[in-house]
Amino acid sequence: MAEPKFEKDLEKLEKLVDELEEGGLALDVSLKKFEDGVKLAQRCEQALGSAEKKIEKLTKSASGALKAVPLNDEEEDEEDDAEVDEDGELLF
Repeated sequence: MAEPKFEKDLEKLEKLVDELEEGGLALDVSLKKFEDGVKLAQRCEQALGSAEKKIEKLTKSASGALKAVPLNDEEEDEEDDAEVDEDGELLF
């Protein structure tokens, strides 16, 4: 089974960051590695955004039937249900 593209891109990005942090590279080489890193970071961000859109949570409706609810709806519900103290601070 082939390794997913996201993991490969992330691994390449981490390697580029390590090389840049070590220093000692010529300016033109550093700039090229930086440009490559920015492109990899953008691809990783797009892959994560796409995956986030696909995530859904199955919940039971009042009738007991399962229905798909986008993950963001759950987060908003949790914020509405959050308990706060008299100063408006979230209680955990």
